[in-house]
Amino acid sequence: MSGGRRRLGRAWRRRRPLRTRLALSVTAAVAVVAVGVCAAAFLVVRSALYEQLDLSLTQSARLAAQRNPGDPPGTLAGECRFLAAPACAEVVPADPAKDPASPGLLPVDPAARRVAAGRKAPYYTNITVSGFPARMLTTDYAKGRALQVALRADTVEDGIEEAAGWLVLTAAAGVLLAAVLGYWVSRTGLAPVTRLTATAERIAATRDPRHRIELPPPGREDEITRLAGSFNTMLGELEQSVTAQRRLVADASHELRTPLTALRTNAELLARADRLTPDQRERASAALGRQLREVTGLVNDLIELARDEEPQPLVEQVRLGAVVEHCAQAARTHWPAVPFQVRVPDEPVVVPGVPARLSRLLGNLLDNAAKFSRGGLPVEVELAPGIPGVPGSGPELTVRDHGPGIAAEDLPHVFDRFYRAGAARALPGSGLGLAMARQIARAHDAELTAEAAPGGGALFRLTF
Repeated sequence: MSGGRRRLGRAWRRRRPLRTRLALSVTAAVAVVAVGVCAAAFLVVRSALYEQLDLSLTQSARLAAQRNPGDPPGTLAGECRFLAAPACAEVVPADPAKDPASPGLLPVDPAARRVAAGRKAPYYTNITVSGFPARMLTTDYAKGRALQVALRADTVEDGIEEAAGWLVLTAAAGVLLAAVLGYWVSRTGLAPVTRLTATAERIAATRDPRHRIELPPPGREDEITRLAGSFNTMLGELEQSVTAQRRLVADASHELRTPLTALRTNAELLARADRLTPDQRERASAALGRQLREVTGLVNDLIELARDEEPQPLVEQVRLGAVVEHCAQAARTHWPAVPFQVRVPDEPVVVPGVPARLSRLLGNLLDNAAKFSRGGLPVEVELAPGIPGVPGSGPELTVRDHGPGIAAEDLPHVFDRFYRAGAARALPGSGLGLAMARQIARAHDAELTAEAAPGGGALFRLTF
């Protein structure tokens, strides 16, 4: 049964909003403190009032003993039935057989006999005298006798009740104030979380990551504000990713439309091959093969661009000099009319990476440079080892052509997907080579930049 109640309690807490649970927690904590403080104050007030009454009893006992030394058992003063009367006083013998014939006003218990016999220390008790509350002191008096002194305790009881009433009111007011403050604190403190939740729900409903959480002015940052700021940053990254994805899909569909239309036209033309001359069939077949290769290359490039990072199991220590020589040799085969001048250092330059991906990066740079090179002018490739142990001065690879260069308005966009400058629209290519090269570079903790080369041409700089 108790386990079931605990499960129900946990389920109830999970169903409550965080704001409600925080307000209840603050209220409970402050209520416990308020009740504890009021209980401690009550005990202190009660102890102080009884201490004052006990001091009066002690003084009354001393006076009674001084006025009536060695009195026999019996009542010494019995007027304590009245509030303004002095203390009642009685002498109690240790032997009950020596009690007076008429019983006294104050009750006698066995503990009082033991005080009279010297076997117990003096003590205080609360009694009732003539229907009124009283306080009694039992102390030693003479050999074989004890003295009992009592005073009305109405004022003390009334004071304790009044103090208890005020303290209860104070505790109730404290709990109520704690509830109000707890609700205010939870509402104010969790306002950014509420806005964050509302923004997340709105994004989930509209699928629009452009929404942002409103942040307080500078100088009022706290942990929740930093969380909201981090969420805004994440939304910005998400918006950029969604925008890039949509742009990639739109650009890819645009770029694929033309070759696919040409493919369909040539395929339909070859379907009626009986109506074509052998020369027409050969041209249509060659065009179909060329367009198939273009579409295949474009799709492969898109698949490569969809990869954000390199697979870790394929990463190894790569000798850049060997990769540069291999890529330059492949470029000479593909561009026989373009001379390639390669300069690599004698000492090996090693970086962690995927050899095939680095070859693709350098191959794209060489193809781009050869495409824009003018007849007879070389493409210059140089590898510098960098300065070991100095941060930011790693190996650097440069590829320079002597073509028309990059216009100032085109320079910020040369690495954008499907971007082709006006001078490149008549040249073969999909506009994905440089975008892929930069992505591969960033996956290898390198930076690829483009700039105008001194004396004309374009210079691409790859810095690890």
